[in-house]
Amino acid sequence: MTGTTGNVVTLYDVARLAGVSTATVSRVLHGQDRVRESTRARVQQVIEEVGYVPDGAAQSLSRRRKDVIGLVCVERRAKQYDIESMNLLYYDEILRGVEARIRDCTSWSLLIAFLQADQEGTYARLQSLLGKVDGFIIAEGIIDSPLLARLGERVPVVVIAGDPGERAADVVTSDNWSGSAALVTHLIADHGLHRLFYLDGPPDVSDARLRRLAFEEVLRAHPGTELVGSYPGLFNVQSGEEAGARLLTEYGDALPDALVCANDQMAIGVLQAFARAGVRVPEDVAVVGFDDIYPGSLSRPPLTTVHQPMGLLGERACARLLDRIGHPSLRPRVELLQTELVLRSSCGCPPGTQTRLPVATLTPVHTAPGAPAARRGNGRGAARPPVPTTIS
Repeated sequence: MTGTTGNVVTLYDVARLAGVSTATVSRVLHGQDRVRESTRARVQQVIEEVGYVPDGAAQSLSRRRKDVIGLVCVERRAKQYDIESMNLLYYDEILRGVEARIRDCTSWSLLIAFLQADQEGTYARLQSLLGKVDGFIIAEGIIDSPLLARLGERVPVVVIAGDPGERAADVVTSDNWSGSAALVTHLIADHGLHRLFYLDGPPDVSDARLRRLAFEEVLRAHPGTELVGSYPGLFNVQSGEEAGARLLTEYGDALPDALVCANDQMAIGVLQAFARAGVRVPEDVAVVGFDDIYPGSLSRPPLTTVHQPMGLLGERACARLLDRIGHPSLRPRVELLQTELVLRSSCGCPPGTQTRLPVATLTPVHTAPGAPAARRGNGRGAARPPVPTTIS
């Protein structure tokens, strides 16, 4: 499509090429609903074809900056607790890390948005924010990879907790594979637990997929162990309570040796369900989580888990985004942050145990984006320098 005025595409160019008024273009950009769908589609097609960025926010076009970073978080609704509906237990730590990085940069501000994952209109909402920010730190799962690539053509983007196989944008994530492998190896090798039940996370979340894949590979590497069942959770306390209730109904007194939960919030829900039913943890069944959120240390018994450096995730993602804003030609990369095995008593360790063991990073080998095919190492190792491992 041709016919734009000069080198910088303006809102007037978009309106002229789409055959609509500038007010209509503005409504589309801001996600307003007073536009027919056919008109909205035509305007968005023109925007994509001519590479229009609202208000000239992209540095490559106008050489001007907003000095604003956009932090876009996933909102997963839950029936129980408002704090869970927006994953604040997780994103509060991410936000602290981002703020720590820009605190001394007095020119930068932060715009925060919570969006539903892969919902109709999510990408349009992100488009409406383009003119307000210089770049996005965006949670994995907000939009799929093709849309992420399109967004990355407009402004710099860093995905937080994203798929290590992602190539459309920079990714900063924790070493979920190694952490999960270390946790399951501890249950089997140190406590002799062989009948394991898995409480999974959302299937569209890379963290959940990698934790499950590592769990399954450790089982394959230990003959005599078995997966006795699984439950599809949603990373909230409610799904943990539901999984606990299902276990009690289906297994009765023949409970699995251990219940491995894909995150701490679900593990806390399981502990609550078991406590109401009089099930003893870890005497009757061990329970472990992942994330190391503070409430897990206060549960009864205190929760064995894997610590992922959530604050550092935010800090490193912000640092990478600032680098990319300053140097748009940088190649996308994946930054993998080390985890720790946090031993408390819910796994069968003695009461009062408070042990943290750095987890050796296991080298991923990808046969396809997001599909780890092999790892080496035993999941636990000597302390490593507290620096992220970068996979190009």
